[in-house]
Amino acid sequence: MRVLLINPPNCGRSIPEEEFGITSIKQIFRGEPFSLEVLAGGLANHDVRILDLKCEKESMLWPVLAGFKPDIVGFTAVTCEANKVLAFAREIKSQMDCRIVVGGNHASCDPQYFNQPEIDFIIVGIGKQSFGQLAGKLEKNETDIDIPGVARRKAGSNLQFTSRNYSRADLMEDNPPRYDLVETYRSHYVLEKLNMRMGFVITAHGCTHHCSFCAIPPTTGGKYLLHNSESVLRDIKLLGDIPFIRMVDANTFGNPRAAQELCDRIKAAGIRKKYIADVRADTIVNHYDLLKEWQGAGLAGVVVGFEEVEDSRLSAYDKQYKSDVVTRSLEMLHKLGLMIVGDFIVSPDYTEDDFARLEKFIARHKIHVPMLSILTPLPGTPLYASAKNNLLIHDLDYYTFTNAVLPTRLPQRQFYETYASIMNKFHSR
Repeated sequence: MRVLLINPPNCGRSIPEEEFGITSIKQIFRGEPFSLEVLAGGLANHDVRILDLKCEKESMLWPVLAGFKPDIVGFTAVTCEANKVLAFAREIKSQMDCRIVVGGNHASCDPQYFNQPEIDFIIVGIGKQSFGQLAGKLEKNETDIDIPGVARRKAGSNLQFTSRNYSRADLMEDNPPRYDLVETYRSHYVLEKLNMRMGFVITAHGCTHHCSFCAIPPTTGGKYLLHNSESVLRDIKLLGDIPFIRMVDANTFGNPRAAQELCDRIKAAGIRKKYIADVRADTIVNHYDLLKEWQGAGLAGVVVGFEEVEDSRLSAYDKQYKSDVVTRSLEMLHKLGLMIVGDFIVSPDYTEDDFARLEKFIARHKIHVPMLSILTPLPGTPLYASAKNNLLIHDLDYYTFTNAVLPTRLPQRQFYETYASIMNKFHSR
């Protein structure tokens, strides 16, 4: 079958821009549509293409559809892209006969949102195996489709859905990501601060923890599914001469034994690349020697979800550590000389003092690339369940992590001006 996988364009709306004329902060990392490359790896018996509308003009969708004539159109979508994907699906359905499938984070956390006539199937959770099974059944023109992990509309607008008991079989490790399908876009995928090409390699799905705001655990039913070191090493090699590798894993060293094994294999293979990994602060503190070993294999930087510097908020986010761990982890990272990308959550109830405290903390600890996201309850997360009655904004276009969808303690203009001031100060360095 002909399968077209689409990465939606940059979308989402900005209250700071629309209401107050405050320019939003540009994203630091621009990456490939890796989830689609992984998905395509499970479609070996089909003719698959990837259209990245974050690189192409949006108008390119229509000539591609007309020329390729896909039997299946698949979309991935994070929360702020959900409405755009529905709009695309409606227009595609009005112009051609094909099946439309949607997956990704928002579909996994809130599949009911896509329970619309223009959507034929919804992939809930990691979909490499599910999507492959679906394509196989559609190719055989089967109508009674009941695949674990795949939801579809039934009479009365309900979803027919059998949950999937995720296991490592869902990783389909013998089928590597289809990096070749984005080769024409490769020049767009750069580490912006260093203007260096960057590729993605997945080491695990899911997460070792369950922070209240995070949309990752629902993608694997709460499990942490680790790829074997052989498949990771293979994928690193498949990226050829790309110098920077982003290790895709919510906690790259969440399994220290497996992380050490992969490190040893990279060294033994003589691979000379630089790596950026997502690491928890408590992992850094508890496994400093492991990071030191990885530095010898090429680890150049880490992305750390510090989230907060105040204990009560860390507890509310269910981070499972206190602020002293954040401070200790930063001391260790500086000792190693690694680049630090620090993720922080700005709560809507921040006061001017809270903003000032965070700004001083970032400056004092010399965090190279601070990323400040406004607390956003994503549907399907524990945070959403506790905060949904207080939401001011339900339009998902604004769920970009740079809008306050909950009431702010400060007047809105003052909140956004203070937030933007801090971001501009650090990112203009």
